[in-house]
Amino acid sequence: MKIVAVLILVFVYLCEGQSNDNSGKVNDGCSLASVTQNVGAIGEKVANMAEKITLLESKLQNAENSILELRSLTGGKPQVAFSAALRDSGSGNIGPFNTPTPLRYKRIFSNIGSNYNPSTGIFTALVKGVYFFRFSMFNNLNPTANSVVSLMKNGERLASVWDTSGPDGNDMGSNAVVIHLEVGDSVFVELGTNRVVYDDGMNYNTFSGFLLFTA
Repeated sequence: MKIVAVLILVFVYLCEGQSNDNSGKVNDGCSLASVTQNVGAIGEKVANMAEKITLLESKLQNAENSILELRSLTGGKPQVAFSAALRDSGSGNIGPFNTPTPLRYKRIFSNIGSNYNPSTGIFTALVKGVYFFRFSMFNNLNPTANSVVSLMKNGERLASVWDTSGPDGNDMGSNAVVIHLEVGDSVFVELGTNRVVYDDGMNYNTFSGFLLFTA
């Protein structure tokens, strides 16, 4: 009601000014009916704006509460870590494939932050920072052990583990890197063309990583 009263006074003031400037002639828009109509329309718009502002304030408060809750759970720091083994069941060789193929590590030990996708074998960074990654490889002589696996960042080869057939029954190796990732960068372990790796319930082949710090 105070807003409406102020608007009426403003219209009256403006109309008096128009009357003085036009030698006492009163503008039709300054009639009481016109002033009341204009004030009513503006008052309705002001009320709608006030309602929208109240709604936005409520949404902002809810968002702030959610942020505070997340910070209380994580100490204000993003938490990203995962670890997985190649097979969730069964045993035998994975491969060979006609093209380089990401290995899909299906047995999940941990996936904090859900950055790793077991359906594709790809880790996608949702937080910009410096990460540590480690992977291992195992093969056996069945009949020809011929394994090459590489850690890939997008389309770039970072590190590899390699082995070919020999007199021994099996071989195992591992490698690791510390790298900087931007949001959206992908990291995965790639099996080379016409290569194989072997695994069973012992979980020889693993892929793990975690965020060291944001940067």
